[in-house]
Amino acid sequence: MTMLISQIRTSDGRIQVVARSGTEAFVVKGASSVYDLAMACAESGTSLADHIGALGLAEAVDLPRAYSEGRVLPPITHPDPSHLHLTGTGLTHLGSASTRDAMHAGEQAAAQMTDSMKMFRMGVEGGRPRAGEVGVQPEWFYKGTGASLASPGAALVSPTFALDGGEEPELAGIYVIASDGRPCRVGFALANEFSDHVTERQNYLYLAHSKLRPASFGPEIRLGALPDDVQGTSRIRRGDATIFEAPFLSGEANMSHTLANLEHHHFKYDLFRQPGDVHVHMFGTATLSFAAGIKPENGDIFEIEAAGFGLPLRNSLEVTSGSNAAVAVTSL
Repeated sequence: MTMLISQIRTSDGRIQVVARSGTEAFVVKGASSVYDLAMACAESGTSLADHIGALGLAEAVDLPRAYSEGRVLPPITHPDPSHLHLTGTGLTHLGSASTRDAMHAGEQAAAQMTDSMKMFRMGVEGGRPRAGEVGVQPEWFYKGTGASLASPGAALVSPTFALDGGEEPELAGIYVIASDGRPCRVGFALANEFSDHVTERQNYLYLAHSKLRPASFGPEIRLGALPDDVQGTSRIRRGDATIFEAPFLSGEANMSHTLANLEHHHFKYDLFRQPGDVHVHMFGTATLSFAAGIKPENGDIFEIEAAGFGLPLRNSLEVTSGSNAAVAVTSL
């Protein structure tokens, strides 16, 4: 049975690691953080499930209650947030090109294929190499460090200069880097790769700006292999109403790239194989409320869920207001 792991904060401020293989969740004995567990396994070669089994389980935890009380943390953090990297890939899912292509079609002549469609077709034609071979590289982007990470249940803050704040329901791979530079996958989690689609739509070269927004993942990490076909739901709640609900698909059966190819093109850079670092790499989506004409508002709740990944990922939208004055730089 698949194991799910998460982290909660106790009333006295301590972190507890929680594991479950069914509906009941339990504290993992002697575990101070998921990061410490993962790094220990990266060095020893032991699987996380086996390591947790050897440590044993202690008292039961009411995980939904902890979630409602705001005590659920991101399922992995780094002691130094600057050593946790939030990154992702786009145009990786079958059907993902249509939304992006529509966003950028007005920028190019109708008879000309958009850059988004070109990138998507490259993935379809070369993103699924045979084992051990390297396929075409995907679109890639950087979102930030652990400073940009919002806990499950917390707000995703849209800055004053943003033109939009919209959800992107995805799966993320969670990794730690061993002392010898090996990337080691902890597991997979639901993720909201929150982005500014209006800024991106102005010009494709604004993609990098549009991605420098917060992100959230969890509440739980699924250990082991990713199912080939993941079927989930993305919705937006406004007060008592659900203003958007749509399925999202992931897993390699629904992707134009293999996971191995996406992982290779991220970790081929020495920069991303620094010992002790944590990586949360989001694999893309084909479902956006933006494509349905939805404009999220302050206080809306984003909810992403999929069978086999534990509790749904919920985050509110916080639209900041105030001055958007130029940032002054001090000369030293």
